[in-house]
Amino acid sequence: MWGQGPFSRASVTESVSFSGIVQMDEDIHYNKVEDVVGSHVEDAVTFWAQNINRNKDIMKIGSSLCEVCPHANSVFGNLDPKKIYGGLFSEDKCWYRCKVLKIISDEKCLVRYVDYGNTEILNRSDIVEIPLELQFSSVAKKYRLWGLQIPSGQEVTQFDQGRTFLGSLIFEKEIKMRIKATYQDGTVIAQAEYGSVDIGEEVAKKGFAEKCKLSSSPNACEEKKSDPSQLALRNLKNPIPLWGHRSNQSTFSRPKGRLNGRLTLDLKNENDAGNPVTFPKESLAVGDFNLGSNVSLAKIKQDQKLIEENEKLKTEKEALLESYKALELKVEQISQELQQEKAATLDLTKHLESTLKTRVGTRMKNLAAKVEKLKEIRRVNISVRFGNDLSDAIQVLDEGCITTLASLNELEKIWAEYSLAQEKIQSCYNVNEGNVLIAKRNEVQQKLYMAVEVFILEVDELPLNKRLKTLKDLSTSLEAVYGQAKEGTNSEEILKKFYEWKCDKRQEFTNVRSETEASLQHLGAWFQSTLKAFDLSLEESLISEDTLGNIDEILEKTESCVCKELEISLIEQGDADKEIILNTYSQVLQKIRSEERLIATVQSKYRNSAEFKKQIIECLNKSPSVDHLLSIKKTLKGLKARLRWKLVEKNNLEESDDHDGSEIEKIKQEITQLRNSVFQEIYHEREEYEKLNSLAQKWFPELPLLYPEIGLLKYMNSGGLLTMSLERDILDAEPMKELSSKRPLVCSEVNGQTVLLKGYSVDVDTEARVIQRAATYHRAWREVKEDSGLLPLIFLFLCKSDPMAYLMVPYYPRANLSAIQASMPLTSEEALKVMKGVAQGLHTLHKADIIHGSLHQNNVFALNREQGIVGDFDFTKSVSQRTSVNMMVGGLNLISPELKMGKPPSPSSDLYAYGCLLLWDDNVKSLLCSLIYFRSSMTAEQVLNAECFLLPKGKSIPNPEKEIEYTQYKKDDELKMENLDKYKEKTRNGEAH
Repeated sequence: MWGQGPFSRASVTESVSFSGIVQMDEDIHYNKVEDVVGSHVEDAVTFWAQNINRNKDIMKIGSSLCEVCPHANSVFGNLDPKKIYGGLFSEDKCWYRCKVLKIISDEKCLVRYVDYGNTEILNRSDIVEIPLELQFSSVAKKYRLWGLQIPSGQEVTQFDQGRTFLGSLIFEKEIKMRIKATYQDGTVIAQAEYGSVDIGEEVAKKGFAEKCKLSSSPNACEEKKSDPSQLALRNLKNPIPLWGHRSNQSTFSRPKGRLNGRLTLDLKNENDAGNPVTFPKESLAVGDFNLGSNVSLAKIKQDQKLIEENEKLKTEKEALLESYKALELKVEQISQELQQEKAATLDLTKHLESTLKTRVGTRMKNLAAKVEKLKEIRRVNISVRFGNDLSDAIQVLDEGCITTLASLNELEKIWAEYSLAQEKIQSCYNVNEGNVLIAKRNEVQQKLYMAVEVFILEVDELPLNKRLKTLKDLSTSLEAVYGQAKEGTNSEEILKKFYEWKCDKRQEFTNVRSETEASLQHLGAWFQSTLKAFDLSLEESLISEDTLGNIDEILEKTESCVCKELEISLIEQGDADKEIILNTYSQVLQKIRSEERLIATVQSKYRNSAEFKKQIIECLNKSPSVDHLLSIKKTLKGLKARLRWKLVEKNNLEESDDHDGSEIEKIKQEITQLRNSVFQEIYHEREEYEKLNSLAQKWFPELPLLYPEIGLLKYMNSGGLLTMSLERDILDAEPMKELSSKRPLVCSEVNGQTVLLKGYSVDVDTEARVIQRAATYHRAWREVKEDSGLLPLIFLFLCKSDPMAYLMVPYYPRANLSAIQASMPLTSEEALKVMKGVAQGLHTLHKADIIHGSLHQNNVFALNREQGIVGDFDFTKSVSQRTSVNMMVGGLNLISPELKMGKPPSPSSDLYAYGCLLLWDDNVKSLLCSLIYFRSSMTAEQVLNAECFLLPKGKSIPNPEKEIEYTQYKKDDELKMENLDKYKEKTRNGEAH
């Protein structure tokens, strides 16, 4: 099988690497001598060889393979590159052990025969599984000549000659290998001797290799690595060399043992199966391998020279044969073309003879048809071809154009001054300084109010909506004709060039029309004058021969003019004309868009001005009142006092010995009504806070400074989540012991909704962080609310008596993923709906630059078994602290590998946990693989658009006829699950990458 080893242009420049070598123990292996026989050559310095002491191993392998492989199952699914299979060699149809180097296609694989070193492309049907007792190390080893490397830039021809030369020295010959070192991939670096000949020196003398140049740099002689499967694939195209001392070419193209021609083949089983056998070391001393120290180097060189000359003559012969075939083919093609030309000429002659008879009639009919078509075209308006629609559009733009308003410029100037004053007030924390800034702001406010008045009056007189509709209709009509406009700079030169082009085209078209009408009149006059020549009643002819004879010229002129006008009217415009029209169209559309933007700016500023005017009229030179909010707070205070009193009264009655049940029930109803009233007022308070928040954000930033007692700044900083009026003791709370492993959890009911209170122990520092993190989460939820995929936060309040912060969230009993999957697992369709909602939740968080860091089966909820939402997280912990919690699902750790390596949390670590949660559903394996292996390039938005979320899921109907297909699918699926289990095992050991 020699001659089919790896080869590529990359390997031509290959050099020996000392940085990748593992030195052997000097006392045991260094300079150790092995007797081997060459079996396969890769290049001028690399070859494969078998130790002569392993002949019996090869015999046993061949005997075992011939018994096992014909009855073994062909491989299917993914092939393991580390595993050894049985391969059916194509030339002798015998079985040999092999490893898969590369998957070429669904049916083809590149394999290496491990006991010989050669490669071949096999069908999957020719690769079979072999038992464990045959899964041991290869018989052949890969050797490299010590101290040599392939010269840089070596030509392909010289590379092939080097392989051929090395093969003549080592192929199926007993060689002594003096071991120097070993690569990490198992390649042995050794000095090779064949009798008294140093093989490495002979290769170097021939110029096929060069000595390695050592340098102080570790990379001075570093070997260039290439994909071995790619090298082997390209090398399959190389021809099999013919040796001068060999008569049978097939002996170099298949794996085989070292058979002596004079030995008796007494191993019947091996021969019957066609498997190769080798014989003990003593058999190598005779026959073909008796090539010891008596071998003449001159004889080897002479054989090599004959081989090279033979190859050269063979190449020249093949080139001449190809040239002969090409010339013969060309002669045949020219002969066929000549026959075709001859037949075409005869057909043309016949056609001309037939058409000459009807030439005049045909010519007149054609001219009449063209004139009729020209009449129809003249009745149709072709103004678009000359840009009349663009001219009209430019006229519309110029006549009613709305320019920048003088009042708008003044308004924007004062508005910028007003915004700066507002920012100064917002950043002020001193009341006295704030009053000074407010006074200055009010002065600017007066100026702005006057500017707004002038601006509103000026805008009211403009027909903005009518003009906007005109521009919209104009752009729509132009886009219907010309399509998408290209981007370009605004230039009056383009419009000027357009008008010049239009005038030239109009003049040209007018001239063509005039020539057409004149030629047709001339033709009509000729027909009138020739009538007398055919009138028999006239005694003498009044028509000269010259007058009758110029009809051909008249017809030619008429046809030319008519065709020219038709061409101008029908044929598409040239590239230059199109460019002028499209450039003009782009300019017109830019003018339309510019005016539309100006109108939109004016309208937006008009709305802002109207809103400003409305607010300022109500609060000119004074801030908005907070009396209504204070009134609500006062009402709340009274309601809470009554509620506490009733709670005390109920407790006293329950503790008394002679309590009345009906009276206690009455008090409970009153407590429920009072509690509902408290929450109604709290919601009213939130509405009032929201109004003041809007005013403070837009017009009155001084509100938090002037009224610190209402706590507006805290409300604003919490995103509307914090309330100061809610207290723990007014709630009818029931402890949730089964959920309180990490923090106090109580359950209550608010306005008919069951809620959960999460208690967080806080101090002065952590309180601000909890509010800030909860506010960021709440703002992300509030952007899309129900469509956010997140658990909503209802209230956040602080306990006055204890250092505790309480977060109120909806309570969904036994709706988390862990409980549902344990009791009644989701179907595939339900699971996809739920996990799509979870992906939406992660997308909402990541869009707000929030990393969840605590995604697990207890923190994902499936509402009504179809809507998936992501639960909140511990707001007292940073994202690094949250991700350090060790959670498991289905035996798989939810902490991503990069977190285990100490890298910071990222959105991809959330997606890793999300992918682990998908493990229960077999229909999402594709998405799962992407989430585990390609997280660095995936986002939550890509997960949302995954195919499994987009395709509708239908119930499958059992089909008994597909029993075999199902069995095969199940085997493939078991193999996939086995690979996935291996990955899970690696993840547990911290080895996943």
